Amino acid sequence: MSNNEILICGAGIAGPALAYWLRKGGFTVTIVERAPAPRPGGQTVDLRGAGRTVIERMGLMDRARAESVDQRGLALVDTAGRTTARLPADSFGGEGIVSEIEILRGDLARLLYEATLPDTEYLFDDTITGIDQDADGVTVTFERAAPRRFALVVGADGPHSVVRALAFGPEREFVHPIGLYTAWFTATDDLELDGWYLMHNAPGGLVASARPGRLPGETKAGLSFRSAPIAHDRRDVAAQQELVGRRFAHVGWETPRLLRAMRTASDFFFDSMGQVRLDSWSRGRVVLLGDAGYCATPLTGLGTSLALVGAYVLAGELAAAEGDHRVAFRRYDTVLRPYVSQAQQLPPGGAAGYAPSGRIGIRLRDLSMRSMTRWPMRNLLAAQFAKAGDIALPEYGLAADVRDRPRPRVNERGEDRVGVHRTALTQLP
Repeated sequence: MSNNEILICGAGIAGPALAYWLRKGGFTVTIVERAPAPRPGGQTVDLRGAGRTVIERMGLMDRARAESVDQRGLALVDTAGRTTARLPADSFGGEGIVSEIEILRGDLARLLYEATLPDTEYLFDDTITGIDQDADGVTVTFERAAPRRFALVVGADGPHSVVRALAFGPEREFVHPIGLYTAWFTATDDLELDGWYLMHNAPGGLVASARPGRLPGETKAGLSFRSAPIAHDRRDVAAQQELVGRRFAHVGWETPRLLRAMRTASDFFFDSMGQVRLDSWSRGRVVLLGDAGYCATPLTGLGTSLALVGAYVLAGELAAAEGDHRVAFRRYDTVLRPYVSQAQQLPPGGAAGYAPSGRIGIRLRDLSMRSMTRWPMRNLLAAQFAKAGDIALPEYGLAADVRDRPRPRVNERGEDRVGVHRTALTQLP
């Protein structure tokens, strides 16, 4: 089998971005995704540094700007809602904690998904259950679809990657918790945000936050807490909400309203924060991309940049090597590894700096925020934010395609070739 047919697991940001560039290199691409359709909504992600450059090279920057969320910056507030420190979005040239271009994760994923149509096959509502490699290719078994043969398999399926577990080993060997748990969800209460991303710290390593969504009256909420590892069922939403509710039961500010909204939120998501670290991102004909291979945690603000840049480099190296995965995977590691190593360095203080345990630590955090635009803090933070652009992106000759795309083809089951019924496509946000 020639190295032309590639399977990607994961249709978030990294997977479709990779598919887009692989098609430019002449590869045939299939994406399998556990969800029944592209996931809408989600929290905001940053387009900054080299990640923004990749979006520009895809010809999607104008659309990304049109979908971006208007935010004035980050403000810390006390129990009564009084501002104790703030950092405007235009600080550090628009590359600060809140960047110039913030877009909902689901909106960015949708832009990338649409950019891959109709040239990419999608298998929604399915996942990989087995990977069997040999000298000529990979036989993949699925939960629903019939087994198929591919030249290469890419795991772009997040920090709890199924592909990584099947081809590399158990999660505990590669995921390194930083002692922080976070719940994300959308609240429909019209909080008084005035365009700011508001954050409230409470003793015990607790953080409640609310930021504007893209739609009127929409608030993107977060509840985070520091903790030693907690055994929890990732599929039991009710138990997760009960856990978060107990932790934040006595926290002030707008936290009671956020807790009420959490219990009825349709997009509630809860997980621990951890970094993914591997000595090698490939194993034979299987390779990892984005959070599956090198999650940096949301504290760095660089997860989206790593996904976009990683996709661009991996596709470019496969095209340059004419499908020779051994050469391409080595080059992928060589080009990207220094960028990943820099990105995985947590901001000063790490989890403790984000969620101080005591009142003194909270006051020091407020003071630190007020000092961020002045020497010497400004120089320290500027170095942290500059990591997003700390890579010289190679020129692979994979030009952006801005032509009008025809509608997807329909197969014998009345589905588009991308595996989504037309009714689902028309309901995408």
